[in-house]
Amino acid sequence: MSGRTRSWWGWGYVEDAVTGAERAELTRRASELMPGADLTVHRAPPVEAFGVRPSRVQAPPALAAVVSEDAEDRLAHSHGQAFRDVVRALLGRLPHVPDLVARPTSEEQVVQVLDWCSGAGIAVVPFGGGSSVVGGVEPRVGDDYNGVVSLDLTSMNRVLDVDPASRAALVEAGAYGPHLEEQLRPKGYTLRFFPQSFEFSTLGGWLATRAGGHFATHLTHIDDLTESLRVITPAGAVETRRLPASGAGPSPDRMFLGSEGTLGVITRAWVRLQDRPRWRAGASVAFADYGAGVLAVRVLAQSGLNPANCRLLDPVEAFINAGSPTAVLVLGFESADHPVDAWLDRALELCRDHGGTLPEPPRRSADMDGSARTDAADTWRSSFLRMPYQRDALAAQGMIVETFETACTWDRFDSVRAAVEDAARDALRQVAAEGVVTCRFTHVYPDGPAPYFGIYAAGRWGSTVEQWDEIKKAVSEALITSGATITHHHAVGRDHRPWYDRQRPDLFAAALRAGKKVLDPSGILNPGAVVDPLR
Repeated sequence: MSGRTRSWWGWGYVEDAVTGAERAELTRRASELMPGADLTVHRAPPVEAFGVRPSRVQAPPALAAVVSEDAEDRLAHSHGQAFRDVVRALLGRLPHVPDLVARPTSEEQVVQVLDWCSGAGIAVVPFGGGSSVVGGVEPRVGDDYNGVVSLDLTSMNRVLDVDPASRAALVEAGAYGPHLEEQLRPKGYTLRFFPQSFEFSTLGGWLATRAGGHFATHLTHIDDLTESLRVITPAGAVETRRLPASGAGPSPDRMFLGSEGTLGVITRAWVRLQDRPRWRAGASVAFADYGAGVLAVRVLAQSGLNPANCRLLDPVEAFINAGSPTAVLVLGFESADHPVDAWLDRALELCRDHGGTLPEPPRRSADMDGSARTDAADTWRSSFLRMPYQRDALAAQGMIVETFETACTWDRFDSVRAAVEDAARDALRQVAAEGVVTCRFTHVYPDGPAPYFGIYAAGRWGSTVEQWDEIKKAVSEALITSGATITHHHAVGRDHRPWYDRQRPDLFAAALRAGKKVLDPSGILNPGAVVDPLR
């Protein structure tokens, strides 16, 4: 990851930002979608303009070599990568900046940081790749602490061991997705876990947020790929036993998966690997009737075929990101063991039973790589990878471009979708923003889909954060009241807390607080995320 410069305020690398012809085309499309929108480009202010205050705390000498007080470094660790984070940075509004950034290179140094901060009343916010979109890494901790340290684990990034018999690897939590795969590739393995944030997120972040990955069915969450964990807490270390499965009481792994650094710092994990796929087959299926497409996906999810990719784009999403006038199902199969043509053929047969058509022939193993042909799936996939960069570009032009994601049972999908779209459109009217709402499935299960809603709207520069907050509030309320989850894979953080608190049972919340008191008696770990601060 050397040789390029990470943006301190937005997504990814500075060198990969949207410029030139790409920005011109993006602006043209936005103008067509939102006639009359003010698309003036705004630039991020210089670091000096933020007036970052001097650190209120000083690290002990033993940690001096791994601690940074640099203003730009601290600003980069003051926010995640949600739309509201990016816009606040562009507007010069980053009020919560950590006092120090600590980059330990060993578990011993993690222990030293936690011991120091526990004794000194300093909050610690674990920070992986910083790609949180729910306020999970923002040092918004209140006034009860003497300072805040952002604990960046990316210097702990090695594959420490590989067990070929069990097909598993011991990996340090700070490994970014690409670096992890680079270390596994020579051995013929892959974790095969590719969230959209893959390039700029870490294994520890995936584990701490129960992230969703590459597979649309079957192995969808990082939970499915976790064999055991090692966690450093202020009260001591917790290491779970390596097992393929166990019925021995409540799972200790489950206690820390999704805990977002509030109970301890995940430092390493044994993860389940896969052989690298050799056979692939895929197709784009068009549905003139979106409801028929939804039914086809339900049948596929319940068929036992387990496609690796099964993403249904509604007509608006398909038009914006793939140029298709109809709903599109992006369908794909892969295997390291056998050809998958028969699986694709059966899946396409099910799609045709529900009105699906193929604008282009299916793509098989022989032409999956290096083909000059581009279909809707290729177009959408390319757009998918550029979406975060394009989101930043549009955000800098006063557009509101953001997403909601959830999951619900199949019987509730139509009502959930209607509730979300109604709430979003009503909120858009309330904040005087003209826009559209889109929907796609990211993951599907036999008992329900994970819908991912997009908002594209013309905002008022200087007010887009407040406009978005009102839209977010309205849609979050619709999700909870319609029986869906507040998050399928984006986590809770601080931004989802009001609705997560209503979703989880009260006695479970009390048990979680009790567990935090045992593991983090001084209440220093990521205060305000997932569970109430102890102070």
